[in-house]
Amino acid sequence: MQSTKAYRVAAGVALATPLLLFWVIGAVGLIGVEGDPFDRIYAGVVGVGLVGAVIARLRPAGMARAMFAAGGAQAVAAMAYGAPPVPRCDVVAGPGNQWVTAAKLLLSGVVGIDLLAGPSELAVLSDEEGDPALIAADLLAQAEHDPVALPVLITTDALLVERVEEELARQLADLPTAETAIAALRNGFVVVATEEDALRCCQELAPEHLQMHGSRADAWERFLDRFGAVFVTESVAEVFGDYGAGPNHTLPTGGTARFTGGLSVFSFMRRPTWLRLEAGLALDRVARDAAALARMEGLEGHARAAEARVGRADSRHGRPDRRLPRKR
Repeated sequence: MQSTKAYRVAAGVALATPLLLFWVIGAVGLIGVEGDPFDRIYAGVVGVGLVGAVIARLRPAGMARAMFAAGGAQAVAAMAYGAPPVPRCDVVAGPGNQWVTAAKLLLSGVVGIDLLAGPSELAVLSDEEGDPALIAADLLAQAEHDPVALPVLITTDALLVERVEEELARQLADLPTAETAIAALRNGFVVVATEEDALRCCQELAPEHLQMHGSRADAWERFLDRFGAVFVTESVAEVFGDYGAGPNHTLPTGGTARFTGGLSVFSFMRRPTWLRLEAGLALDRVARDAAALARMEGLEGHARAAEARVGRADSRHGRPDRRLPRKR
């Protein structure tokens, strides 16, 4: 639509690994009229480990123009301020470790950010019917992300905690990433509570990922709405969302799921408003209402500016030209 031309933004997308960020600067048609030079976003994609696979997907889509290698928070700063050849962007988006997240928080206002996405979190909610082996596997899958990841078990059954701890020890014995996972497990915690309090705890925590185990998962789903993504029943592993089955892997952390959702196309759009009123009774009513409200606030200049429009014929400019502009 022609009216969407103001919505495009230049963006840096950060899908970060802790050690190395691979930035792909590209132009992607998002919305608007085909061929419109504004119908593009500038995006940086940061590596998710399989950098070659990312490049292979970007090139056929016409997205990749250049690639830059930059590490950690300084890469976010480069996109926010511009550090040639890295261009200055309007939005930095995507997940990262605690340093990337801290950089985005500090630069919010200098540059737009999508959300605070990292370090990673998982809350497992289970009753006594939960499978300890699957719960332990899910907790370890999250814990191996980062030493400061947050794995949490919330359950209505104290005996389940003991069985899960036994499974954690067994599975850690031959896990290649055990050192990282053990460090993350030390950050985590266990909550044993009644069903009502367990649900309340999930709502207060507002985790990035919420994994439901046990026999009550379908019933619990109706009571919970604060999470980045929810995985209902033990058959749906959270890692499915990491690798292709989930709609989004860039999700809010640190309790911010209380007020925001994951990365989406709306992260790359602005939503300005504009007002056009043709001279007449409708405009006069709006002007008088505005003047009355302005005087209630003691803003006489506002009131006079509104009243100056009352009764004016819109003859200076005539009726607006609604023809579409020609493409150049």
